[in-house]
Amino acid sequence: MSPEKYRYIVVEGPIGAGKTSLARRLSAHLGKALLLEDPDANPFLARFYEDSRRHALATQLFFLFQRAQQVGGLKQIDLFEGGTVADFILDKDPLFASLTLSDDELHLYQQIYGHLMPQAPTPDLVIYLQASAEKLVERVHKRGVAYERNISEQYLVRLAEAYSRFFYQFSAAPLLIVNSDHLNFIDDAGDFDLLLRRITEMRGPREFFSRGE
Repeated sequence: MSPEKYRYIVVEGPIGAGKTSLARRLSAHLGKALLLEDPDANPFLARFYEDSRRHALATQLFFLFQRAQQVGGLKQIDLFEGGTVADFILDKDPLFASLTLSDDELHLYQQIYGHLMPQAPTPDLVIYLQASAEKLVERVHKRGVAYERNISEQYLVRLAEAYSRFFYQFSAAPLLIVNSDHLNFIDDAGDFDLLLRRITEMRGPREFFSRGE
């Protein structure tokens, strides 16, 4: 199936994997609507990276409400009228909660999550961007977002491992796992064309794309 035929495409991956940049590129190339997370709107995020234990619950709940509202507003009619590319899937929200919350906070979060879950369309394709911890650290430092300066390498390692576990079990939608360590979809038109071709050639529900150097 050609990329244009997918109505709802999600690009996912840990911080620094390049999911937002790729979602923007796909949206522009395919002429689909763009749905992005808005971390800058979270008033607790910068404080979380300074003192994660103190601000984890507030940060997580803000993101949960934000993501649920965004996905809840995504109607089937929108998908039929051109489609959507998003840089998050709501199903991954508990992944962050399990990394950052205490046991009592996680229990509260799980109750709220269970009550809040909206009826959202299932993606036609999920692109999961993998990257080594070293590459994630390099990219996070390179983009120079002020509040991200306090992200520890240990946190990025744990996050990358949690994403791997999550997508190892993921079966809700067709999944293309992309090792992005040696791929630059934004600055290299050839790499982007390779990805589009790989999407078109997908035949199974779970496939892998990588290019070593």
